Amino acid sequence: MIQSVDRSVRILLALQAARRLCLSDLAARLDLPNSTVHGILRTLAAHGMVEQEPGSLRYMLGPAVLRLSSVYLDSLDFRSRALKWAEELSRRTGASVRAGVLLLDDVIVVHHEPRPDGSRQMPEVGFVIPAHASALGKALLAFQPYAHGPATPLRSMTGETIVDPGQLAEHLAEVARTGVATEHDEAVLGESSLAAPIFDNTGAAVGAIAVVLQSSEWPPPSALHDDVREAARNISRELGAAGWPVYAVDTEPATSA
Repeated sequence: MIQSVDRSVRILLALQAARRLCLSDLAARLDLPNSTVHGILRTLAAHGMVEQEPGSLRYMLGPAVLRLSSVYLDSLDFRSRALKWAEELSRRTGASVRAGVLLLDDVIVVHHEPRPDGSRQMPEVGFVIPAHASALGKALLAFQPYAHGPATPLRSMTGETIVDPGQLAEHLAEVARTGVATEHDEAVLGESSLAAPIFDNTGAAVGAIAVVLQSSEWPPPSALHDDVREAARNISRELGAAGWPVYAVDTEPATSA
């Protein structure tokens, strides 16, 4: 591992998580001298990867990060295939729709289709949500080979977040059985969702698609489960999946003889 690159990436990840940090806070988080962190920040700033907040001593991510992320998002075959089906799912259900991919123990939203009612809504592309606290994440975790949840301790987002590994494993087994994951007030109070996994031609779960509801609309009707399954099945078909869902060896539900 190249030490300078590792430190640069750790700085970017720290700024991504905290949004804005001063030099001393960054140095404390990385357990590095202020002078070392300052030198790396100057190099990153020269390339537009970080910048100093106007009128402040705090640093934040720079515009070059957005340009790189846009290139990454545009290169995702999954995202490009999901666009029309996300729009169709939103139109059919009247709800907002997210598409996301797994990023370590989190899910990153790579596409957001707003509710079609014309109301003012915040863009969500780039949002990062703990996988265990989101329907998108649980839809993906349930179909990962040799994995039944994040390896790190489960962080509580609300009082409803599943933080017990055993309970999460049971929940993921149910997701693998039905093909649909749900979360009710687990990431954000007042917001709930249901999601289904999307597979590519190798059989890997490469993403998920979710319908987002107000918690006052919970529980969702069974027809909404079918709509989400159908959208995931259509995107998977376009990505070359032989079937839907695709079970890894240790996630396939048991069947009676």
